[in-house]
Amino acid sequence: MKFPGQRKSKHYFPVESRDPLTNELNPVISPKHTHITGIDQTLVDIEAHVDQAFIDRHQLVKGNSLLIDDLAAQTLYQELQDKQLITAEFAGGTIGNTLHNYSTLADGRSVMFGVMSQNITIGDYAYRYLCNTSSRVDLNYLQAVDGPVGRCFTLISDCGERTFAISKGHMDKLTPEFIDEELVKTGAALTLTAYLMRAGDDPITQAAMQAIEYAHQAKVPVVLTLGTRFLIEDDPKWWQQFISEHVTVLAMNEEEAEALTGESDVLLACEKALEWCDLILCTAGSRGLFMAGYTDEAFKRTTSHTLLPGAIPEFNQYEFSRPMLKTDCEQALKVYSHIAPFMGGPEKITNTNGAGDGALSALLHDMAANVFHRSNVEQSSKHRFEALSYSSFAQICKYANRVSYEVLAQHSPRLSRGLPEREESLEEAYWER
Repeated sequence: MKFPGQRKSKHYFPVESRDPLTNELNPVISPKHTHITGIDQTLVDIEAHVDQAFIDRHQLVKGNSLLIDDLAAQTLYQELQDKQLITAEFAGGTIGNTLHNYSTLADGRSVMFGVMSQNITIGDYAYRYLCNTSSRVDLNYLQAVDGPVGRCFTLISDCGERTFAISKGHMDKLTPEFIDEELVKTGAALTLTAYLMRAGDDPITQAAMQAIEYAHQAKVPVVLTLGTRFLIEDDPKWWQQFISEHVTVLAMNEEEAEALTGESDVLLACEKALEWCDLILCTAGSRGLFMAGYTDEAFKRTTSHTLLPGAIPEFNQYEFSRPMLKTDCEQALKVYSHIAPFMGGPEKITNTNGAGDGALSALLHDMAANVFHRSNVEQSSKHRFEALSYSSFAQICKYANRVSYEVLAQHSPRLSRGLPEREESLEEAYWER
């Protein structure tokens, strides 16, 4: 387990290091490892450059997004392959991206529940999914299905217009018996996407609810990412109730926040959403990202950063505090933090898909690091109270911000490597302050 952000190792690691004078007297203690789990609709993003005749031939609408059946998807895919029009095939899916990024950052294990085609041909989309997923993501618990996984075709015309064709395949066929109870209960977090709750007659919704029940039994935080505002605005009351009953940590962007709460101001939306959950990560595009949550009045820490104006005056006053569950607070205090885009954002944004997943993976890394540290250094002063994360609101914002930048600056929504050990572009004070 690598620890999040840039830190001086003397503060926490290695947990197995001992006094050389007593090495021979004490047995070697191996660290207790941790993991996170997640459920996703297994999806492959396929990108290709096509002409108008191709779009017309497959009965698509230029610039629009359409659902197509398995037969139409296979016909389309076969022509793309035959004519060598495919420019990229990426493993996709919100939770798949998040777990991959988590394992890349933390160099730690994550476990994914979902489906995978039973018959895989070298070079096809299912093969690409496996190839583009970190080896630290445990895929041994995927359910085999007799058919394709989900495919999202991004067809780029000569003018740059993008046309989308989406085939669900068998991605929603995950059944509850393929959710491993022990893995969920021993994990540092269970990560889900709102899409799982809208699968129609397919069993993946029941599988997700089964996993949530296991998580609640073991008091494992349930992390939900909202996915898209269109899904939320259909029935915001339902989602408010669902979050209130089942969710610990909520990840969303500013559009989803408005759809959920009715508040156009990000801060006010976060404040309202804290009525239903304990911790919020909200990305806000060119404005950076916000966090909101609770800490106990007794453990609040005042920031040394400039106090920021907003709908809630000086809202970041206690951003040096660590997030806590509201139920663990004797006197709960709402805490907010904000950070502008890292270095103003990339000079050229190569890809906007996955930046939010990258930010969430950073938060999950910090939460898992807290569980890891508590398991191995139980007597540390860090754990004199029950916190949700290892770091403060402000420090998590920096880390999530940095990871989002890395995703925006590359073509794939998944990190190809962890963050550099030393930032050539940053003064040391960025991480130390």
